Amino acid sequence: MDSENRTVENDCGKTKIIHRGHTSEAVYGLGLIGAWVYFIGTAGTFWLGVLGFLKGLVWPAFLVYAALKSLGL
Repeated sequence: MDSENRTVENDCGKTKIIHRGHTSEAVYGLGLIGAWVYFIGTAGTFWLGVLGFLKGLVWPAFLVYAALKSLGL
């Protein structure tokens, strides 16, 4: 399934745009919020909270690293 928009004309001659591929953005957004809650919530100091915020921005890298490590690659 591609993530491009598609234009479709219906029987009445009206044109509508079908948006596709936004699910991954929603999943990333929810993961971002969850990572911030986890990393900032476990921080003991202000600067560890700032580090937790930055870690939350790159949470997919941690996820891929842990997955590859558990697979032994």
